[in-house]
Amino acid sequence: MASTSSISGPQWYAIQCLSNQEAKAKKYLDKFIEIEEMGDFVFEVVMPEETVTEIKGGKKTQKKRKFYPGYLFVHMRLFDDEGQLLKGPWYFVREAQGVINFVGGDSPVPLKPSEIERILNQVKEADGKEVPKVQFEIGEEVKITDGPFMNLMGRIDEIDPERGKLKVSVSIFGRFTPVELEYWQVERAED
Repeated sequence: MASTSSISGPQWYAIQCLSNQEAKAKKYLDKFIEIEEMGDFVFEVVMPEETVTEIKGGKKTQKKRKFYPGYLFVHMRLFDDEGQLLKGPWYFVREAQGVINFVGGDSPVPLKPSEIERILNQVKEADGKEVPKVQFEIGEEVKITDGPFMNLMGRIDEIDPERGKLKVSVSIFGRFTPVELEYWQVERAED
C-alpha cells in the first residue's frame, strides 16, 4: 500500500468516457473546476491528441485524432491524509457530462509515474506537428493516385516522415524506377 503522504497528494487518474464525448467531458470539467470550487482538488484535465492531415480531392484537411479514444487523464487529489476517498472531487469528475467512471471504478487506481510521463511526452511531441492519416511501411504495395505516374502500382522503398515524402519503385517499361512522391499522392493497394 502506498504511504499516506503520497496517496493524499495529487495523482494522475485515467477516466473512461463515452465514445466521442471526451472533448465534451474535458470542456465541462475545465469550465466547472472554478464554479464548483474544485481548484484545490482538480488541477489538470488532458485529452492527448495529434493533428492528422489528409488530402481529398486536391484539398488538404486537418483533423484531431485522439491517442486514447474513450479516455481523459485528470491530475487531481482524490484521497485525504488517512487514505479515504474524497467524495466531492470523486463525484465532481464522475458526474461530468460524458464521463463513465474512473478506471478502477469505486476504488480508482492512480497511473504510475512512468505511464503518465509517456502520455505527456506523446502530447509534447505531437504539439505543432502534423502526421499523415495513413501510416505507410517499407515494402508495402501502393497505387499512385496523382501526378504523371497516376494509376501505376509501386513498392515503397523509403519513407521520409519529416518531409511527408515516399520513394516508390514503379515498373516502367519492365524496369523499376524510383519515384519521389508525397504521402497524399498514393493509397494502399487493394488486396
